[in-house]
Order: sequence, then C-alpha cells, then structure tokens
Amino acid sequence: MFPLKKITQADVAELRPIAEQVMRVDDTTFGATDEYAVRYRGQLTRDSVEAFHFVLERFRLLGYTPLFRKDQAGAHLLIALRGVIDPPPSNPWVNGVMFLLTVASTLFFGGLYGYEGPFPEILQRAPEGFWENLQAFGAFLQIGASQMFNGWPFALSILAILLAHEFGHYFAARYHKMHVTLPYFIPFPFGALGTMGAVIQLKSPPVNKRALLDVGVAGPLAGFIVAVPLLIYGLATSEVNAVPVGQTTGFEGNSILYVLIKFLLFGRLLPEPTGGDWPAWLQTLWFYLSGIFPPNGGTDVFLNQVAWAGWGGLLVTGLNLIPAGQLDGGHALYVLIGRRALRLVPIITGALVLLGFFWPGWLVWAAIVFFLGRTHAEPLDQITELGPRRRALAVLALIIFVLLITPVPIT
Repeated sequence: MFPLKKITQADVAELRPIAEQVMRVDDTTFGATDEYAVRYRGQLTRDSVEAFHFVLERFRLLGYTPLFRKDQAGAHLLIALRGVIDPPPSNPWVNGVMFLLTVASTLFFGGLYGYEGPFPEILQRAPEGFWENLQAFGAFLQIGASQMFNGWPFALSILAILLAHEFGHYFAARYHKMHVTLPYFIPFPFGALGTMGAVIQLKSPPVNKRALLDVGVAGPLAGFIVAVPLLIYGLATSEVNAVPVGQTTGFEGNSILYVLIKFLLFGRLLPEPTGGDWPAWLQTLWFYLSGIFPPNGGTDVFLNQVAWAGWGGLLVTGLNLIPAGQLDGGHALYVLIGRRALRLVPIITGALVLLGFFWPGWLVWAAIVFFLGRTHAEPLDQITELGPRRRALAVLALIIFVLLITPVPIT
C-alpha cells in the first residue's frame, strides 16, 4: 500500500504531542512487537471523525499514516505507521479507449438483438467443420456490423445504467477524498449484454466505515435508480406474444422485483404456461426457481432492446450486491456486522453451489466468493460507527439484493 519505515524514539517524541490533542494517552508502545508502528493507547477526547481528520492532516505532513482501532478492553488506539499513501496517477486515455470500444460492442450487440431480417442459410443450421464454423462466424459479424446503428436503444440504455453505477462509486470516493481511477469499461460484443460491465480501482483505503459504505452502495443504488424506469418503459413498449409449443429455453430469469413489475404492468404472472397437469401459477413459480419451462407453450413478454438493457442492468446490480468479500453487498454487510460477516461466507458459497445445479454460472460466483470472500477493505478509522441513517442505507442495499437475486438468470 505504501513503503513502511522503522519507527524510532525520535518518531515517538514527534508524534505524541499531536496524539495528546485528540486523546488522553495512557501508555505508548513501539518496537516490542512491531518495528514499523507506534501505538498510543487511551481514550479519545474529541469526536472520532473530527479527531481522525485532525491527526491525518498533521501526520501526513510529517510522513506518517494514522490508524484508529479499539482493543479488546474497549480502549482507543492511535497507531502511527511511518510512510504515506501516495499512489501514482492513472492514464485516462486507457479509460477513454475502453469506453469507446464498449460503445461499439454494445451497439453491435444491440443491432444483433433487434435484428428481424432473414439469416443466411449457414446460420439456420449447425455448421460442420472448421471452414463452415468460420463462415458462420463471418456471417454473424457481418449482420452485427450492418445493424450497429440500429442498436442504439440498447447501447444508450445499458451504458446509462453502467455509467450511473460506476460514477456513483467514483463521486462517493471523491467526496470522501479517496484516490480512485475513472471507470474501466470492458467491451464484450458476444456476451448477453455486449459488455462485461465496468470497474473502478480504489487506490487508497476508506477513511472509516461510513466512507466504505457510501462508496460501496452508491454504485448499485445509482444504477438501480436508472435501470428501473428503463425496464418499466421497455416492458411497456414490448409485446406479449405466444411462446411456441416445445420451447423450453431462451427465457430471461425472474427476480422478485422483475416479477412484481411485470405483474403490475400486465396484470398477470409472466411467462404464463398453457395446459399441463399443474395449475398455471404453480408451473410459473417452478419456472422462476428452476428455469424449466413446461413444453406446452404459453404466453410471455418479448423484451425489446430497452427492456433487455433494463433487465440486464438489474441483474448486474443484484450480482454486485452479493453480500460477500469485496463486492458492493459485501461492504454493506461488513460495516453492519464486522468480521462476523466472514462466518457467512461458507453459507453463501454453499447456496451458490446449489443454484449452480440450475445455472452453471453460479459456480463461477461460488468460486469467487470462496476464494475472495474472506477479505474486506480495512478502513483507517475503525472507531467511528455508521450512525442510524447509514445503517438503514446498508440494510436497504441488502433488501435490494433480495429483490434482485435471480435464481436462473438465463435459460
């Protein structure tokens, strides 16, 4: 994170007057167990937020980084590390180029998604051998390229959601004076959304739990606020048509919120199967949970480009809110219950493995949670608590996760 240097007696003498301006110092420890830190133990005499910023500004001028901690007895600890966080600048040209490539890839996908013209013969059957597969791929690229400018409704919608999400993170981080990169968009024209989303890189740790929560939930909440109206508009302008008899795949998944929005717009549960031995509502419920649609046909809404982008935006938001590790939902859970969140990692991993029997993609997420779910961003100040409003915000983020989680995203 930053280069550490050994603490000396002169360092202790230099820092103690600053420490004594924010806390009653009962004892000082350095060199016994850690040559790179000095620890002042006692009780804060100022508000923890005010005290930390006071110490942070003065320590940084002297070349130190402060940490606020509590020991098992509840005493306050001010720990000084010799060294400062000074990340190198990023190259914004990389972000710009990747964004332009993502614009192109989402236009390409949107054009393919909305294409209703005839397909070449080679795309109407299973190609055989290397040469036919190459021809099929070429025909696929040709259609996508020729239809790119017809894909603007999808591209504009999905990029609006992703921009809101990533800049929610970005502006929250800048508000808390954290070092952060611009978003890195990831083009992927052959995926289900024309992109693999975007990421930003935090180049300095959060100041406290409040900053960690704000940065963590600002992205998904901003994306959610943009995605829901787009989904509603898209569904309202999409057509409800018959599902062919025998079609059991090619359906988007259903979260609780998605089901509710469709019910409010269309007055019934969709997709709605026809016939079968079970009641229609029970067949629909089984489809929501398993992704297995009855082969007797039925009725469903066929999503236009805007609706597909809105649905995809909510799916991405739900995935980001999985309450584990460095995911946005992991930050929300961590600031609520601290290190006890680690105890839930095996449970969350197990649940994702079970879902993997219905959709293999969950196995990838299970592996991510298993291997990366035990690490959390450590705030510099771990004394300052959230406060009731931010606790409510963290709970809201986890409620949104429950509303958006989709057992079988795509069949």
